[in-house]
Amino acid sequence: NAGDPFQVTDSEKSARQIGIKRQELKKRKESKNLKKITLDNLYEQIKEGELQELNVIIKGDVHGSVEALQNALEKLSTSEIKLVTRHASAGTINENDVMLASASNAIIIGFNVRPNSNTQTLADQEKVEIRKYNIIYEAIDDIRSAMEGLLSPELKEQTLGSAEVRNIFKVPKIGTIAGCYITSGKIRRGSEVQLFRDGVGIYRGKISSLKRFKDDAREVETGFECGIGIENFNDIKVGDLIEAYEIIELAKKLEGGNGRDQAKES
Repeated sequence: NAGDPFQVTDSEKSARQIGIKRQELKKRKESKNLKKITLDNLYEQIKEGELQELNVIIKGDVHGSVEALQNALEKLSTSEIKLVTRHASAGTINENDVMLASASNAIIIGFNVRPNSNTQTLADQEKVEIRKYNIIYEAIDDIRSAMEGLLSPELKEQTLGSAEVRNIFKVPKIGTIAGCYITSGKIRRGSEVQLFRDGVGIYRGKISSLKRFKDDAREVETGFECGIGIENFNDIKVGDLIEAYEIIELAKKLEGGNGRDQAKES
C-alpha cells in the first residue's frame, strides 16, 4: 500500500516471513482497536449499524441447563440483530472460552459456574464481558432487555470475599464447621454465600457461624484463618470454595439514551 515502509531482503523466504509477521501485527492492532461488545453498549452498536450479530458463549453446570438457555436465547433474534451461539458446554469458564470470546467479539454467559482468578484476569485484559447467573430467566431477561435498549437498574450480587476450605470439623449438635483460609476480600457473619466445588456452584445459603479460633467473629479478612458454618448444610469438603456476597442496586448509565428509554428504566 502507498505509504507503507519498503524493505529489501536477501531471499524470497525472508520476504515471505516478514510479510506474514506484518499481517499478524496488523491483525493484533485491529483486534485491540475493535470496540468490544457488552450488554451495556449493545443497543448503541445496533442503532449505529455496527452490529448485526450478538455472539455469545454459554457455560453451565450441567448440559440440560446449557441446552435450555441456548434454545431460549436464540429465540430472541430479531430483524435487526441475530443472536449466535459460538460455543456452549457444561463446565467452569476457562481461558479457552475467554480467547474464543475475544476472537469472535462474544459475551460469555455463565450459569451457576464461575471463572477462576487467572481466567478472570485474562478476561479483563482481553476486555471480554463475563455475565454470571444462577437463574435462567434472569439471563434471558437481561439479553432481551439489552437487545431492546432497556437494560434497567437491577439488584446484583457483589462478591464480598472468598474462602478456601482446608479442614473439616464435625461438632456435636452444631454440624460441620469448615476450617477456612480467606483468599480474597472478607467474610462476614450472616452473609449470603455460595459453595463451589470444582468451579461449579452446588449450594446457596447463609453463614450461621463465623469464628476465629474459639471466639465468635463479626468478619474475617484476607490472609486469616477462620471456622465457617453454613446454615442447614453439612456436605462441605476440603478444597471447596465459599464465596460470600451481598445484594446491591446498580443504576444503568445511559449513553445517548432518549427520554422514552429512560422512562422505561425508571
